[in-house]
Amino acid sequence: MLIVMSADSSAPTRIILDCDPGHDDVIAIVVADHCTDLVGITTVAGNAPLDRTTYNACVIRDALSLTAPVHSGAERPLVAEPKFAGFVHGESGLDGAELPVPDRGADGIDAVGFIIETCRADPGLWLVPTGPLTNIALAMRAAPDLVDHIAGISLMGGGTFGNRTPLAEFNIWADPEAAAIVFGSGADITMAGLDVTHQFLVTADRIEQVGAMGAPFTDMITDLFRFFSKNYISRHDEIRGAALHDPLAVLAVTHPNLFVSVDRHVTVETVGRHTAGMTVVDRRDISDRESPNVHVLEHVDDVAAWQIVIDALAAANSSAPR
Repeated sequence: MLIVMSADSSAPTRIILDCDPGHDDVIAIVVADHCTDLVGITTVAGNAPLDRTTYNACVIRDALSLTAPVHSGAERPLVAEPKFAGFVHGESGLDGAELPVPDRGADGIDAVGFIIETCRADPGLWLVPTGPLTNIALAMRAAPDLVDHIAGISLMGGGTFGNRTPLAEFNIWADPEAAAIVFGSGADITMAGLDVTHQFLVTADRIEQVGAMGAPFTDMITDLFRFFSKNYISRHDEIRGAALHDPLAVLAVTHPNLFVSVDRHVTVETVGRHTAGMTVVDRRDISDRESPNVHVLEHVDDVAAWQIVIDALAAANSSAPR
């Protein structure tokens, strides 16, 4: 069992959420607002181009009346050409609902600088990336001491199977060179890969539960969920709803008791026609394997995790402007 505690267990864990909203990123923001001290939101190109992921983050910032600033970051991967996920999230990144217009744009345009400066000034923060790892890798490259200042990195990405290729999950596949830097950094890393996130589904009954909350914010979330779930179901042979990937990276920090994990050595494949972006999880039972460098989440109590999402959405309804 993976157990993660903040330095002061009586205080909320402080995090920077690095994201590419994205339907499931929205719920990660909602859960982070409810369960953590959200110090900042940084955006990266991924599910949609950077201008759109940043816009979407600003929509949710204002809808939740967040005080956490939004800083935009990398608009393309370190090496590869940009690749987006309109086939999952729609061209806007948040298709399916009429979004309110944010009051303002991003609070800054240097996500990498924000990450470095904030982590140096406030040691013990968690970095929680739920998109491609470009911003995190750039911060590590610019500030090699970054790893010494953070509590750890809880990321959504990877797994023992893929969703963009047979072996590569989207976030790692979108920028494998950045992922290789992060996984090789020596940071304390927790990985919420597809093995665990496909256990956490937005099913029809769960969408109805959100819709029954009957408030403008959760009405918007219900519309987003309907689009997201319908798209997932249409693109899979057998699945009951959309995999709600990104909130699990937050919950792994705030509610580690929900998860079963195993410590493994994980490397990222950066080359190969069929394997680029693969997270190679060493499951060998031999003594000369490399030492573990990642807490790999293998199981989640999805009922308890969903209840936290519901509680967070209820709290969001009370804080959202009407």
